[in-house]
Amino acid sequence: MEHTGLDLSWWITAVELPALGGLFVLLWRGRSEADSRMDDLDHKVEVAGSQLREALAAYKLEVAKTYATTGTLKDVERRLTEHLVRIEAKLDAVSGAGGRP
Repeated sequence: MEHTGLDLSWWITAVELPALGGLFVLLWRGRSEADSRMDDLDHKVEVAGSQLREALAAYKLEVAKTYATTGTLKDVERRLTEHLVRIEAKLDAVSGAGGRP
């Protein structure tokens, strides 16, 4: 019986403890590597989000610069209408004078 106890303690000391220690080290490294990769991903997401916000802000600024206001559109419409009225008056004058201006 004594002989079996020595074999069991030898097995625990020589095989089980180093195997458990190796597993612990593997788990520890895996966890550290996963944390490192998560930090890198977080950083990349923050950078991409920042770039997207900057691009959106630049786009909004460009739209604001080139956006035609209602007042501008009304002014253009008024000028076009006046010009078309002048053309119409000239055409009426030509047709009324028998083809001569």
